[in-house]
Amino acid sequence: MRLIDSHCHLDAAEFDADRDAVSARARDAGVIAQILPAVAAEAFPALAALCRGRRDRFAAYGLHPMYLERHRDADLQQIGTFIAREGAVAVGECGLDFFLAGLDRERQCQLFDAQLLIAREFDLPLILHARRAVDEVIRRLRSIGSLRGVVHSFSGSLEQAQQLWTLGFHLGIGGPVTYERAQRLRRIVAAMPIEHLLLESDAPDQPNASARGARNEPASILEVATVIADLRAVDVKIIASASTANAVGLFQLDQTGFTTA
Repeated sequence: MRLIDSHCHLDAAEFDADRDAVSARARDAGVIAQILPAVAAEAFPALAALCRGRRDRFAAYGLHPMYLERHRDADLQQIGTFIAREGAVAVGECGLDFFLAGLDRERQCQLFDAQLLIAREFDLPLILHARRAVDEVIRRLRSIGSLRGVVHSFSGSLEQAQQLWTLGFHLGIGGPVTYERAQRLRRIVAAMPIEHLLLESDAPDQPNASARGARNEPASILEVATVIADLRAVDVKIIASASTANAVGLFQLDQTGFTTA
């Protein structure tokens, strides 16, 4: 099977000691490529270096709403600079977080709208964070228009999911679906149109139920794919093939190097 991790923070400090080993375990699990979204401009250079010259890692540049205090207006220009200089498959991770207390919503929306415009300018998909803010994210996507992408770690309702599919967005599904208590998410995943499904680890965060409390790794998406296959009563190869094709199509990935890192 060939799997693509559509959301992995392999540049995180948690992987500094054994990043190569983590990548090797991912390949052994069938993970042929990883999308690495940035969270702040200060991380752009290191992220670019991790992906430069690689045919199995693809960068995205964006400003994560959870790190609002680290972002400056000038960082928006840096997104465009790195896209033009280094290449990128998406704008992100960006979005809105109305869950954490103390995050200025007006400032979040200002930065989010600016990044939506950058995505449209460069004709790139978006990698979106939407926690307790899916309705507002949808409203802003509609307002800007002509956008596509994925809502990472989707945790909304079926109605919200249907609105996102209509807008041309995918759902990023990872560790949370492996928890039996995630019944609403499991029902959505069991019945959703498979052409809108992406697999993700969000490593080092959101480990599967079988590894709760541990550092997450890209290799974990094999188990995610297996759980989704069980929920849909299909062979796991169907989930692998469809989700990989979806990632290749959304991010316009060059597949020629997937078998050689």
